[in-house]
Amino acid sequence: MSVMFPLQICGAQVRRRGKVLVGPVDITLQAEGLTMVIGPNGAGKTSLLKMLHGIMRLNAGTVKWACDQDEARRRQGFVFQTPVMLRRTVLENLIYPLALLNIPKPEARERARDWATKIGLGGAEGRQATVLSGGERQKLALARALIRGPDVLFLDEPCASLDGRAMREIEAILQAASAEGTRIIMSTHDMGQARRLASEVIFILHGVVHEFSPAETFFETPQTAQARAFLNGDIVE
Repeated sequence: MSVMFPLQICGAQVRRRGKVLVGPVDITLQAEGLTMVIGPNGAGKTSLLKMLHGIMRLNAGTVKWACDQDEARRRQGFVFQTPVMLRRTVLENLIYPLALLNIPKPEARERARDWATKIGLGGAEGRQATVLSGGERQKLALARALIRGPDVLFLDEPCASLDGRAMREIEAILQAASAEGTRIIMSTHDMGQARRLASEVIFILHGVVHEFSPAETFFETPQTAQARAFLNGDIVE
């Protein structure tokens, strides 16, 4: 059980240039499960994730982990929608986060090779990461985040623009990580993916959390008109 939870978000709000991007948010996240953040484009999904991760400064309220903030920062990772690749090989991309942790080089190389195999790049360790396909880059970014063994991993629509095969591979990696104890909090625009993966759902619209409930409850009996309209495929404004 992670020492980071519960994560208590109380009145948390982020504003930029007088505009509220997200909040105020009042929810508590527990140590287990896979939380899916959903909502239409521009709803505030990315801002919410960044706020929870700590890379967007709060203008009001608190985001409080159960452990020290510095320790919490070390124990989490973030995978962006458009992955940033180091101008190095696949293997060197995987070794890099381990080098930052001062893992001995032989151990780091062995772990990197294991992860390259896990994500289907076992024969491509020497390829430059910048020439990989979109799906391969996303898998590499995911492995680079997970190789550190984070307690919590935030992901911002990691399967956007990927084909079905790449999406299945990403989802398999996420399900395995979740089963091994990594707490996953991610956004998606794909309701099929949300139904497959989520144990709980945060529905956000105009920066406001309209619903936060177990996935089964949300998909079967949404409580707000906005959520019902969104699930029906209607335009929600």
